[in-house]
Formats: sequence, structure tokens, C-alpha cells
Amino acid sequence: MDFLSEHQPELLPGKRQLPPTQGVLEAPHGTTIVAVTFPGGVVLAGDRRATMGNVIAQRDIEKVFPADEYSAVGIAGTAGLAVEMVKLFQLELEHFEKVEGAQLSLEGKANRLSTMIRSNLGMAMQGLAVVPLFAGYDLDRERGRIFSYDVTGGRSEEHNFAATGSGSVFARGAMKKLFRDDLTEEQATTLVVQALYDAADDDSATGGPDVARRIYPIITVITEDGFRRLTEDEASGLSRSVLQKRLEEPDGPKAALL
Repeated sequence: MDFLSEHQPELLPGKRQLPPTQGVLEAPHGTTIVAVTFPGGVVLAGDRRATMGNVIAQRDIEKVFPADEYSAVGIAGTAGLAVEMVKLFQLELEHFEKVEGAQLSLEGKANRLSTMIRSNLGMAMQGLAVVPLFAGYDLDRERGRIFSYDVTGGRSEEHNFAATGSGSVFARGAMKKLFRDDLTEEQATTLVVQALYDAADDDSATGGPDVARRIYPIITVITEDGFRRLTEDEASGLSRSVLQKRLEEPDGPKAALL
């Protein structure tokens, strides 16, 4: 990123010249990313819908990507710019490891992503914002951690769970009532599917599990063993299990009363 800034800054996502338009430029936007921690690590997941205004631009977009072996990024906002930013972020982490012979700390990765988002502020002011969610396993602290961002690059560490995107309010509400400190990995992955289902139920820009088209949320797990993306069969099984239970409880599971 520093090399491009010095030699060809116009190649950076946030330095592109936009064509002359009247009003806000319409571009596909990715929505709703959720994350939740459990004693062995962290789960990061996202729905598959991209919207452009009131139109579904894509039904099976991928919004969750590995950053390196022990971290991942979920993108919300302008899809094209976000994917470019993630690819550049992946390259930066790989370059650092080759040069230094060691991985950047999780805190350092979160700070670097913050700098990259800040460089996109000009585009964000024109309606092309990128607001990711970053999660990873901290090898030093031996636990999963979650970081959220605003359009200016401001970084906050989230505890227990987090969500970003247009359906984040509804997803966060679902996670708030279902989260426990002693979740297993399977329970954590089920929780994020429940949260995405609730978000899709109330937010038209968020896509729920689509059984007819076999389109299911992207679910990733990061532990001391590294990054792992659930297979399509695993994501399908979780989604179908949640859908089956929703036939009995359309509004989802209730939080236990004391």
C-alpha cells in the first residue's frame, strides 16, 4: 500500500477517479456480517445478498474472506471496493510475514486495516463506503477477538459478539438474547445462522438461507488450529436445521428467563 501510494496512487481503491454522475453513484452493496466468540475461538459469517438500490444485484456474493491463517474479514458496504481492499490487505499481511519472518500480531493487523479504511474516506463521502468486520484468534492471548470499524477508520474491539451492515441492528438483537459465555463451536455457528435469519426477516437487503437455490450463509471458524470455512454441506445442514425449527417457532428461539 505504501509502495502504491508513492508510485501509482491512482491504483489504490480509495484514490480512483469516479465518472461524472448526477446524484449518488449506484453500485452493488454487501450487507450483514456477524461474529461471535466462544471459548475456543471466534465465528465470522455473512449472508450472500448484494443490493443496488431496491434491486437484488447478486444472490450469492461472497463477503467473508481469510486475511491470513488466523484471521478473517467480513465486508459490508460497496462490494467492488471492499473486495479490492481485502485483496490488498491479504497481500500486505503476506508481504510482512515474508520480510519479517513472523506474523503481524492480531492487534497490528486490526490497526493496519484501520489505516486502509481511512484511505477510502474520499470515496465514503461520495456514498461508496466500506465498513468491514475483522475477527481472528489471538495466539498471545489464546482467545478469539472481534474488531469493528466506522467509515473514517475508527476501530473498536467488540466483546462477545458484533454485527455490521444494514441488518446489523436485528442480527445484534438476536445474538444478544442467545449469547452465552460457554458456547460450543457448534452452538456458536448455529447462533450466527439464527442472527442472519432474523436480520433477513426484517431487513430486505439481507438474504436468508435460500434452500431452492442452495445458497447458504458463508460461515468461518477461527481457532488455534487456524482458519476454516464450513463446507457447503455443513452450512446447508445448519441452515436447514434452523429453518426446520422456525416452522415451529417463526420468531426464533427465546432467551431463557431467570
